[in-house]
Amino acid sequence: MVRLTLLLLLSATFAASCRRAAAPVREVRPVKVVVASHAQYLDQDFAGLSTPDDAVNLAFKVSGQVLRVAVSQGDSVGKGALIAELDPRDIQLQVDADRSAYEQARSQLDRVERLLAHQAVSRQEYEASRTRFAQARSAYANARDLLKETKLRAPFSGVIERKYVDNYERVQAGQTIVRLVNPVTTTVSFTIPENSLSALSLPTTRFYVEFDNYRGVRFEARLKDNAKTSSDASGFPVSLTLTDVDRSRYRISPGMSCTITMQRVDNLAGAVSLPLTAIYAPAEGGDYVWIVDSTDRVRRQPVTLGEIYGRDRVVIDRGVEPGDRVVTAGVYQLQAGEQVRILK
Repeated sequence: MVRLTLLLLLSATFAASCRRAAAPVREVRPVKVVVASHAQYLDQDFAGLSTPDDAVNLAFKVSGQVLRVAVSQGDSVGKGALIAELDPRDIQLQVDADRSAYEQARSQLDRVERLLAHQAVSRQEYEASRTRFAQARSAYANARDLLKETKLRAPFSGVIERKYVDNYERVQAGQTIVRLVNPVTTTVSFTIPENSLSALSLPTTRFYVEFDNYRGVRFEARLKDNAKTSSDASGFPVSLTLTDVDRSRYRISPGMSCTITMQRVDNLAGAVSLPLTAIYAPAEGGDYVWIVDSTDRVRRQPVTLGEIYGRDRVVIDRGVEPGDRVVTAGVYQLQAGEQVRILK
């Protein structure tokens, strides 16, 4: 009986040792970490577009029939170049009539002045003659100015971006004939959200522009102007002026796509920044990160997020201190207190 009991005990011990040997050994999980640091400079990126320094819709100041449009869309023109002209015949008739009236009034005034010298007319008659002469002279001058307005000329050198009318069309005063733009520009435009408007007025804010055509080249820029109101939900319009562009190497034309980086000093004391890959937001709510302690074990740390900036970073207002090691990759099924191996 004693012998049987010993055999049973040995069998149980052997079975237990086998079960312990078969239990899997949990592997230390490898993770990637980043060391949290002060945010210092916050970069925000915006999609932008270069816009003309000079652009104008050209129109006649008088109505009439278009005799000739001298340019086509895409043409380059110099300052003072003829753009279009109206049929001048109607206005020329008016000029001729006003010239005749002017010459007649001048002759009449000369005659009255001679008579006044001999006291053959009253002072009132003389003043009336002077008034008629002044009116005739003004009408004649206005008619000549209108005749000049039948020729539309370029106010600056540029490119015809669009032509709106053709020969022999009848147009009204102020109706756009062509749109003229300067083909080289130093202006870029974009929209900014309301919560970033305050950064525009800070003296420490800097702007950098990178064009799709010139990847890797950053142009410095300064604030040109910004709208104080917005008519839609896209944001508030902002314009920048590029500074120190080497025009012999880089030609910036209107319509070029670009990325504008607005860099400003972080004004939140103690704030740190992390890559977006370090932030976890479960469906049940509450943002958190995994922090690796001095023994290489992880703990789940709730955080309060600040502003997203740049392409892949976010400000952490609370929850993480500078120097904390924060997991950015390898968190699948990670558990609090689990030991990890940090990948270099």
